[in-house]
Amino acid sequence: EWHGHNDFYKVVTNAATAWLYGCSSVNCSMLGIGERTGNTPLEAMVFEYAQLKGTLDGMDTTVITELAEYFEKEIGYEIPPRTPFVGKNFNVTRAGIHADGLLKNEEIYNIFDTEKFLNRPVLVAISNTSRLAGIAHWINTYFKLKGDDQIQKTHPMVADIKGWVDREYELGRITVLTDEEILNAFLENTKEEYKVNYFFNENAKINLNEIFKRSFLLSLNADGKIM
Repeated sequence: EWHGHNDFYKVVTNAATAWLYGCSSVNCSMLGIGERTGNTPLEAMVFEYAQLKGTLDGMDTTVITELAEYFEKEIGYEIPPRTPFVGKNFNVTRAGIHADGLLKNEEIYNIFDTEKFLNRPVLVAISNTSRLAGIAHWINTYFKLKGDDQIQKTHPMVADIKGWVDREYELGRITVLTDEEILNAFLENTKEEYKVNYFFNENAKINLNEIFKRSFLLSLNADGKIM
């Protein structure tokens, strides 16, 4: 049995080495929570096990995401955003060149299938460096567009939103845009046909109540079309 702490950022390396040299078990804690610098993160050792053994042996790794959400929402534990596997930014890119690669083949940027194993698709944060590819990827991810339904960076709707993004940063903005701001820009800066096609796309499953909660001012007729 091996018990370690993360004093030198080596707790996962040391735990895996202990396995390789004969230890039958490693003491872990969820998110590595423990005294001083913390203990071996359980979620990290799940993936370390899979890499060493070539199998998950039936473990459902999407539960890691559910546990992390429970820690934040129910316990009030604040997970650093860049924490591997569970941080909100662990699989988010802001670079346009990365987003361009994602549109072509996700494996170019994403080290493993985070949607399959953690129920967390790779995300793009929109900023002045995101370019057309980043905006196209954001739309595809946010509206859950798959296969032939996905839009490309050459779509005129992408150019409409890119124009708005550029104007924001020309006015002096320095922070990354939020999903709510981009969604609002989508409503205000794109043609009506795009709003209908994507806002009410069956795959998106957008909850209108949620939209109203976000204070977006929409006027809908009885058919659900924007007036």
